[in-house]
Amino acid sequence: MLIKSRRDFLKAAVTSVGALGAFGKFGEMNALASSSAPYQALVCIFLAGGNDGHNMVIPVATAKQNYNLYQQGRQSLALPQAGLQMVADGSDTYGLHPQMPEIAALYNAGNAAIVANVGMLVQPTTRQIFQAQNLAKLPAQLFSHSDQTNQWQAAIPNGSATTGWGGRVEDNLLPTYNSAATFTPVTATTGCGLFCTGAQTFAATVPVGGVSLLQGAGTPSRLTAVQQLMQFDNGLKLVTAANATLSRGVGFSTALTNALKTAVVNTVFPSTLIGQQLKTVAQIMSIRNSLGIGRQVFFCQLGGFDTHGSQLNDQNPLLQQLSQAVSAFYTATQEVGTDTATTTFTASEFGRTLQPNGNAGTDHAWGSHHFVIGTGAASGGSLQGGRIWGQFPSLALGGVDDANSRGTLVPTTSVDQYAATMAQWFGVSSANVGSIFPFVGNFPTSNLGFLG
Repeated sequence: MLIKSRRDFLKAAVTSVGALGAFGKFGEMNALASSSAPYQALVCIFLAGGNDGHNMVIPVATAKQNYNLYQQGRQSLALPQAGLQMVADGSDTYGLHPQMPEIAALYNAGNAAIVANVGMLVQPTTRQIFQAQNLAKLPAQLFSHSDQTNQWQAAIPNGSATTGWGGRVEDNLLPTYNSAATFTPVTATTGCGLFCTGAQTFAATVPVGGVSLLQGAGTPSRLTAVQQLMQFDNGLKLVTAANATLSRGVGFSTALTNALKTAVVNTVFPSTLIGQQLKTVAQIMSIRNSLGIGRQVFFCQLGGFDTHGSQLNDQNPLLQQLSQAVSAFYTATQEVGTDTATTTFTASEFGRTLQPNGNAGTDHAWGSHHFVIGTGAASGGSLQGGRIWGQFPSLALGGVDDANSRGTLVPTTSVDQYAATMAQWFGVSSANVGSIFPFVGNFPTSNLGFLG
């Protein structure tokens, strides 16, 4: 396709800018120097829809509660105790979902931890504050999918945001660790919202199975069109600037495409979408030296967790997919030599009610439990695994940790604390934490300690 006119320019832009635009701000950065610091990676697995943590981590026999209390609140959705994957936190016994033996094995080996009752907070909050509807102290639009997704990814609980905490972390670390990178340090294997966006850093979306030269523009004829687009000049500064951005985008995509030709990961991954996303992450990790990246953030997503009905039928296979994929990914990080340098963690916009609704499902709630996976300290890593961090909530309906009477958990650990703990392990100094997580100063600590 020859570009002869403004109409041709716009037509080419439709097919090309979407693929190249993600590289725009990263393209403005200079590759001036390399860093000798060890490589580290953060891998976010976002469980879209609001994952129900109540059937993922279940108290069996603890100092404060037991399986019977869970069963009373969970009612028809209670999982049989006999089928749970047993794990311990000191002298307390918990059960993971029956379809999660792989994550249970990682936990019992010290290579996974649980962070309990995490949720979006402005400040430490109680049932009383929630019931008083003190809006100044509560996140905006609680229980809304879109609002809570944006808040989780931005770590901004009560206002609009244009950047996410993953992008801001990379902005902060850029001069020290990624100044010589030939590819953007944030990679999404599926669509990524605010989490991946920084003031200087945008994410590249790398589809499952790797990339060709700009997905959709990789054929010779389309690539020729892109190159012509970059040479098109009608004197407008906007067009000239866009052309320069597109040119840098092609360079970054070419670097990744060429480097991936040497990627070898022999670990067998499940054929599920999340399995293949994590396989793509492992492949990109395997060529980290070729890309010159010192600190790398990845975003993967598994959907389907909005379980208003038929929860057992819908959530059970999703948790099985998650467990199998995470296990394969941990094995792959050992294969490519990044296991002690990789922290994988789950996130979701909110949890769900302990008490079921009338459709064999659950409704939007607040706090939930999350997994952090990495090599344990006993094996040379940083993760303080094999234990539950934070305060595991009471499951009494209408009790001290219930925002209402349905088992809507008031979070006892904030998203800011959860994220800031990982950011500091990743290299963000304690002095810079507040600039990335502006609300973390409202809480007793910005480092929960699960990463030594």
